[in-house]
Amino acid sequence: MKGKPQNTALQEIKVTEAAELLTFLLDSKVRKSRNAIKSLLLHKQVKVNGQIVTQYNHLLKRGDVVSIHKHDHKLDEKKLKGLTVVYEDKSIIVIDKESGLLSVSTGKEMLKETAYNIVSNYLRQKNALVKPYILFRLDREASGLMVFAKDPDLQEKMQKEWILHPPKRSYQAVVESPVIPESGTITSWLTENKNFVVFASEKDNGGQKAVTHYKTEKANNRYTLLKVNADTSRKNQIRVQLQFIGHPIVGDKKYGSKISPIRRIALHADELSFNHPVTKEKMHFISALPKKMQVMADAINPPKAETTE
Repeated sequence: MKGKPQNTALQEIKVTEAAELLTFLLDSKVRKSRNAIKSLLLHKQVKVNGQIVTQYNHLLKRGDVVSIHKHDHKLDEKKLKGLTVVYEDKSIIVIDKESGLLSVSTGKEMLKETAYNIVSNYLRQKNALVKPYILFRLDREASGLMVFAKDPDLQEKMQKEWILHPPKRSYQAVVESPVIPESGTITSWLTENKNFVVFASEKDNGGQKAVTHYKTEKANNRYTLLKVNADTSRKNQIRVQLQFIGHPIVGDKKYGSKISPIRRIALHADELSFNHPVTKEKMHFISALPKKMQVMADAINPPKAETTE
């Protein structure tokens, strides 16, 4: 006779009013930071009514039971060299790329290892006829979420749909010095020189128009942790525009940074949302900050207010 399944929940919370899952977890203070909660979702440690949920905008209803569990490594995503497969179905594959890995090879970099090559080999091992088709790139120095189609027709369909309804792509960046104002929009025109360095101009000089929104998450006298969203997708856009306003990304020597405490640029693509090209389901993916970036972000504490006696 089998015993009852053991309840492995570390914490259980009953929902008293409708809310999105991430908001509910933040309000319930199950962890100290937004990134720590994202990590719970990423590692499949959150269940709603006994079912694993990883989508941060999952809508909770009154009476639902949310439980937090230990990290079960058997549920981990497929880890490959330089990247992790976080989602896959018959149509698309979503990966979390590590810093230092090229998205796709071009020109003189044809022989170097890339995210495209790694994903291609991974798919070929399962089905020799399936190939990945890239939808957007991440800078080699950045880390975070990317998506590939598994069919060239789907790739074309998604790219056309994204012209009118672009995916939501957000980033976290640690930049030098306190950013003032704490939130805003950067609009500039970008041009590239023969050395492949991109420059920004506040006036239309015939370059590509680029629009980036930012919001301060927290700051101290040396660094600011920003949440960044880009309306456009230009080469090196976020890096160039943050340098343009006088706040280069930490570690980004190409675009003005003089320091590199974590030996990489502090830019991570942490959220990605789009409609599935076949099912039309709203897809949401989140990626916790890499360890070195997380340690740096955790160390950014606002300066203490001076007291007068």
